[in-house]
Amino acid sequence: MATIEDVAKLTGLSRTTVSRVINNHPYVSEEKRKLVLEAMEKLGYVPNSSARSLRNQKTSILALFIPRITNPFFSELVEATEIAAAEYGYQLIICQTRYSPEKELNYMNLLKTKQVDGVILASIQNEWKKLKPFLQYGPIVLCNEFDDRANVPTVRLDQVYGGYIATKHLLEQGHTKIAYCSGGYRSNVAKSREIGFKKALAEYKVSFHEQYAFRDAFHIADGKRVFQKMMELSERPTAVFTGSDEVAAGIISEAVKCGYRIPEDLAVVGFDNQAITELTNPTITTVHQPVKQMAQKAVDVIVEKIQTKKYETKEIYEFPLQLIVRASTLGSKLHQREA
Repeated sequence: MATIEDVAKLTGLSRTTVSRVINNHPYVSEEKRKLVLEAMEKLGYVPNSSARSLRNQKTSILALFIPRITNPFFSELVEATEIAAAEYGYQLIICQTRYSPEKELNYMNLLKTKQVDGVILASIQNEWKKLKPFLQYGPIVLCNEFDDRANVPTVRLDQVYGGYIATKHLLEQGHTKIAYCSGGYRSNVAKSREIGFKKALAEYKVSFHEQYAFRDAFHIADGKRVFQKMMELSERPTAVFTGSDEVAAGIISEAVKCGYRIPEDLAVVGFDNQAITELTNPTITTVHQPVKQMAQKAVDVIVEKIQTKKYETKEIYEFPLQLIVRASTLGSKLHQREA
């Protein structure tokens, strides 16, 4: 592998002059600049970007923290964020925390060691007090996940409303025995959806029963497990609102396997509007999240913060949610099922 010394030897110039060319120093003649660039190309020499970045305090790299790349919601967010970042000339690296607080803190050191210019957190595994100290090294923007204690820009959705409209839809179908599935207990997104779920129940004067609450459900396999748990109840739910299309797909798969009719025997609502919602049979009623708009806004904001160096500013950017009604709930009204 070629070194800076090899370039200097080939050009007959000093190592200092070659370094100045690499770092775009203004006091280098065009003749010498051209000579160095030609030598670099001939030798296949690639400058050490990490070393230059430490001197320039800029890497043109952003880090996006997600819990699980295999979740279609986060896969879509990754793609949309990369596209938005590229428009500004930034590269994107993905940090998969797998819901681990320790991994999250380890990845935050990328900001501390100046290996990235900023961090976008799409999930949060630690209390904010543990993350706040990293703001002295660069900007942090929350996207999707949020923490009201964080004095940083937040791009979020009205998750309370999302939980509310999904549950209200089931109540309008005549259901009163409605189960609820959520993800991680640390997630404010999941907590907010549950608030919306309970708000809709209260509006219709329907009691919430803890036996109908199923937590830590993330995958298709979790959805299958949740259905089996529901079947163990003496009084089984007639509908279920999940915080994930993957979980909804798992519930439907297991229900159909066990001879249940969807939605006649069990109505199912997912969340995210992932591609899987139109591939299952029946298709899945869900809540659409504008992922591309969120990603674009998060990148717009973090680039602005990098430029202004104003890292601790509380700004809230909230996007709307939309209920998409499909076959997993259509025709599930109780009077139709009992006719």
